[in-house]
Amino acid sequence: MLTINNSDIVLSQVAVNKTEAITSVAASLTEKGYVEAGYREGMLGREAQTSTFLGNGIAIPHGTTDTRDMVNKTGVIVHHFPEGVDWGDDNTVYLAIGIAAKSDEHLTILTQLTKVLSTDGVEDLLKNATKADTIVDLLSGKVQSETEFNSELIQLNGSASDLTALSANAANLIKNQGLVNDTFVNETAGNATNLGQGLWLTSSCQGVTKTALSFVTSAQTLQSQGQPVKGLLCVASNSALHLKNLNFLTALLYSNKIDKLLSASEKEIVTLLTQELLEGSQQTFTIKNPHGLHARPGAMLVHTAKQFKAKIQMTNLDGTSKTENAKSLMKVMTLGVKFGNKLQFTAQGEDAEAALIAIGKAIEAGLGEKIA
Repeated sequence: MLTINNSDIVLSQVAVNKTEAITSVAASLTEKGYVEAGYREGMLGREAQTSTFLGNGIAIPHGTTDTRDMVNKTGVIVHHFPEGVDWGDDNTVYLAIGIAAKSDEHLTILTQLTKVLSTDGVEDLLKNATKADTIVDLLSGKVQSETEFNSELIQLNGSASDLTALSANAANLIKNQGLVNDTFVNETAGNATNLGQGLWLTSSCQGVTKTALSFVTSAQTLQSQGQPVKGLLCVASNSALHLKNLNFLTALLYSNKIDKLLSASEKEIVTLLTQELLEGSQQTFTIKNPHGLHARPGAMLVHTAKQFKAKIQMTNLDGTSKTENAKSLMKVMTLGVKFGNKLQFTAQGEDAEAALIAIGKAIEAGLGEKIA
């Protein structure tokens, strides 16, 4: 995994335009021995093809495939521009992350960077950063970007004699991950609220080190206050990250689809509580680009998707199977799509079918790159 240190951060930079910014980043990559001097032309050439702006005040300037032989070793240099740099199309960059990669190593780099930098409000954090430590913490994921919730935080058909025991099961799942302490477990014990449709909720902000969810059901038929207890969601919060998950839960409640949550597998439960569920047309396409969806073909894919009104999601069936918004380059890059990966697209809206046809054609044509 890529490790970014304070020595990789160059603070308080000023550039009148992106050409000057990229030139300074290239000079630092050369000085560090990551690339040969000619790599600058590759970076500028790459920028001329498609903007490397990702969103949230971040750009990732890097060379073209033709200049990979100028890369000595994989690495990054981060230039901080507190006053911002005009990157074109009304986009302002506060952090330019220069990337040197010898092969498709850059996909791992991009996946890591885009995951931690897709945090809501990160643009202001980057703009106002005054220390290298702050930027390193953001890039290394020490600043939590999403609620902790995975299969290890789910227990289906567990042993519980009543709602209090079920609450304890849920709280201890989070404690076992080192995300809360005994204070949280005690605060949530016997303190559950009935949400209806058999689902209950318990929560606390006491004794929490990271925002997290857990979900539990019981093998026994339970009741509390004369109401059925079919499942319980436990929320540990020390930030507002969990509000996004509760919005997904609210949508299920309002549409009377809690039974879908209660009967789902662990993987399906994670999906239901971490992303919007689209119900529409689906198509699966195979990526033929030799170096996968790096920034240029990724940007072409996003550009194609944005031409349609339909909501469009994509899932890397050969990766983590996580689903992301196909109209966000930041989100697309987190999927780490490589050559041969199968992508499943779901589109919902009046022009959904047309969107899937266009995406299929764009992928078949190479997304702006020559393919065999």
